[in-house]
Amino acid sequence: MDSTELYRDITDFARTTPSWVRHLAEVWTEAGLLLFGVLFAVTWWRARDGDARAVALAVLAPLVTAVAYVASELLKSVVDEERPCRAVANAAASLVPCPPTGDWSFPSNHATIAGAAAVALAVAWRRLIVLTVPMALLMGLSRVFVGVHYPSDVVAGLLLGAAVTAVGVWALTRLTQALVASMRTSRLALAVWFAGPGPGLRP
Repeated sequence: MDSTELYRDITDFARTTPSWVRHLAEVWTEAGLLLFGVLFAVTWWRARDGDARAVALAVLAPLVTAVAYVASELLKSVVDEERPCRAVANAAASLVPCPPTGDWSFPSNHATIAGAAAVALAVAWRRLIVLTVPMALLMGLSRVFVGVHYPSDVVAGLLLGAAVTAVGVWALTRLTQALVASMRTSRLALAVWFAGPGPGLRP
């Protein structure tokens, strides 16, 4: 899918926005990842008081997100698409330094991580969907806004992340749930702390 013209339109628009908007986009493109990390931790901590399945889903969230990232890296190495900030003629200069050649464009790693994290967190804690989905979409948009990805890179990344997460959660939930249940009966304090005491068992 050729999204070069849309890339030009978005980057041209970015250059007309107030400086605080441009700065916010630059910050969000990385800060969003940190916020997803915080949500992973909060979701896991909250799940420790629930049943083994709740803990399993919370534990799987960052794991399947990491798998999605690896999948995006593998796909990048196959496609070898140059970054638009280097390849698109007559486009506005990117707001952040253009990644070096060899750091390929398709798919967007940030969008892949965002798509995976958004879905995984929503599965583990359904109410978070009203937060994680807008976060993922804004993170994807920010990668085009700052000039380092085509819109098609972002769409592919979001879909890849969501798909890997869906498959990973489906395939691993039962096994992870059994491991959590086993850890809760362990004599190792660290295992019990990690898996949580379970419903109504916290002193």
